[in-house]
Amino acid sequence: MKKVVYINQKIKNFNKKITIPGDKSLSIRFILLASQAIGASTAYNLLNSEDVNSALSAIKKLGIDYKINNKSCTIYGKGLNGFKFKNNTVINAGNSGTLARLIFGLLINTKNQIILKGDKSLSKRDFLRVIEPMKMFGQNISSNKYKLPIKIKGTIFPRPINYVEKKGSAQVKSSILLAAMKTYGITKIKTLQSRNHTEKIFEYLKLPIKIKKEKKFDIISLKGIKNFRSFNYIIPGDISSSAFFIVLTTLTNNSKILIKNVNINKTRTGILDILKLMNVKITLKNKKVYKGELIADIFVKSSNYIKPINCPTKMNSRTIDEFLLIFLVCAKANGVSTFKKIQELRHKETDRLKFGNSFLNKIGIKTKLTHDSIKIFGNPNLKLNKTYKINKFDKDHRACMTSIIAALTLGGRWTINDIDSINTSFPNFINILKTLGAKIN
Repeated sequence: MKKVVYINQKIKNFNKKITIPGDKSLSIRFILLASQAIGASTAYNLLNSEDVNSALSAIKKLGIDYKINNKSCTIYGKGLNGFKFKNNTVINAGNSGTLARLIFGLLINTKNQIILKGDKSLSKRDFLRVIEPMKMFGQNISSNKYKLPIKIKGTIFPRPINYVEKKGSAQVKSSILLAAMKTYGITKIKTLQSRNHTEKIFEYLKLPIKIKKEKKFDIISLKGIKNFRSFNYIIPGDISSSAFFIVLTTLTNNSKILIKNVNINKTRTGILDILKLMNVKITLKNKKVYKGELIADIFVKSSNYIKPINCPTKMNSRTIDEFLLIFLVCAKANGVSTFKKIQELRHKETDRLKFGNSFLNKIGIKTKLTHDSIKIFGNPNLKLNKTYKINKFDKDHRACMTSIIAALTLGGRWTINDIDSINTSFPNFINILKTLGAKIN
């Protein structure tokens, strides 16, 4: 993929049906869990992206074979103690925070040391949130101020822990659960509610997990196991990738779209609920449950009148990857929108709160920014006719794709750099846009 695109005209109205690639969170979790199962596990519609390929490369370095083709990926797991690798083997997680944090749990009982690395963006991120519970299990970890590269060595007897997770991080929770499988005893987690794909897969695999839901927290307990059998999985479409087309349709006059077979797990659908409160026309069709995950077709119509929102903070964890897109919709709202307690945006591939604020100011939208909040003064008559250049986003794939949606819906002449960042999560993003009529050079 070339590194720069030019967009000089808005997309025209469309009425289309599309299919989105497989869910990134589920694709990575399938790979990691399949590597721990006994036997051959096969996934269909596995996302083909850099993050997912990094996960496949990681298990290969840990001694797990796999076979992949256009339709499926089969992983030949060797059980909870099946990893075999040389001391100081290097694993490069690329840009994937999910892989980098979850793999700590898989390595809880390894004899040899792993050196975990990442790309420039991932190497800036703080890993204290996962290092803290892993050390409680008995894992040996050394780092430079909790950042990559990090040296990881397991313990012969990982001990179960009791842990309070206060950030609403599904990555930390998942890493703890992966480690807990290999203990002799019961691990308990009191965790702020966040995406629950790992718990859903554990329940489907009939692992000894118990979940008690309270008002703000989940209480999760997991008993250590000896092993579990291989499994097959059909990966549904990714709601975070779908969100770009939901917002594209919302902001494009006289347009409709049907996005087929999307994972609408309620821990991930904050964007749907927020946009509905803003008067966006979204309908869920053909709902069904597949191995614990709720799946549906998402139908969206363009909106002529967008309401501002005082976003309930309880939606934050369900919307964490989509806030940049929601900010873009707020730019066209008829009034002031407010978002609070969203400091977690500052700990993504780039500081998305800072980027979002700067981006809105660039296109003429007034904002008020604090460390953990933003007010957006919407302009329903917003139309752009200037020249815009986007190049300072630390190659954050979601910042890049949001910029493209803005260019296609608001007008102006745009130069958007580092387009190759899209390969992290959605390599065929631009190709799908072109099927809808987008002119992207």
